Amino acid sequence: MSTESELHSAAHAAAESTTTPAVPTPAAPNPALLGLVGFLPGGITLGLWLIGYLPTTLPGGMIAAVSASSGLFLLIACVWAARLGATTVAVILGAFSAFWLSLGLMLMGLTNNWFGLTNASQTGQVLIPYVLTWLVVFVLLTAATLRLPLVFTAGFAFVDLTFALLFISLTTGVAIFTTIAGITAFAFCVIYGYIFVDGLGQDLGAKALPMGSPLTH
Repeated sequence: MSTESELHSAAHAAAESTTTPAVPTPAAPNPALLGLVGFLPGGITLGLWLIGYLPTTLPGGMIAAVSASSGLFLLIACVWAARLGATTVAVILGAFSAFWLSLGLMLMGLTNNWFGLTNASQTGQVLIPYVLTWLVVFVLLTAATLRLPLVFTAGFAFVDLTFALLFISLTTGVAIFTTIAGITAFAFCVIYGYIFVDGLGQDLGAKALPMGSPLTH
C-alpha cells in the first residue's frame, strides 16, 4: 500500500514538473555595459574631431560628449562596479572616466583661455604632456589586462596607438598623424561597440560572441 502511494506521489510530482514553466535566472548585474554605452559618444566625437570633420578651432562642442556623457556615465559605472566588488572592471572604467572628465576640463580651459595662452603654438605645449601622460597610463593598463580576452586587448592597443599618433603629431607638427589617430579612434569604437553588443545580447539571453583567447594566462 505504501509503495502504491509513493508511486502515485512520484507520478503527481512528475506531472507538475512537466507543466510548471521554468523560471529564468536573472542575469548578473554588468556595470561595464553602462560604461561602454557611455564611452562611445565621446570616442566617436573624438574621432570626428581628429579627422577634421568637426572644426578644430571650436573644440568646445566636444565638451558635452566627453564630459556629460562619457566621463559622467563611466564614473557612475565605476562606482557601481566597485560596490559589486569587481575591482578590475572598476579600475578600467575609472581610468577612462578620469580621462574623459580631464579632457572636458582641458577643452573648457582652452576654449575660455583659462591657461593664459597668448598664441596657438602654446596650445601644443599644454597638450604634449597631457597626451604623453595618458599614453603611459593606457599602455600600463593594456599590459596589466593581457589576461582578458583578445578583443579587449585589441581595443586597448588601438587606444594606445591613438595617443601615440597624437603625441607624434603634437611634437612634430605633421598633421597627417592626427588624421590617422582619428581613424584608430574609430577602430577602438568599433571594437568596444562589438563588446557592448555581445554583453547586452547575453544579458537578453543570446549566445556569446567570439572574444578571442587571452595573450597570457
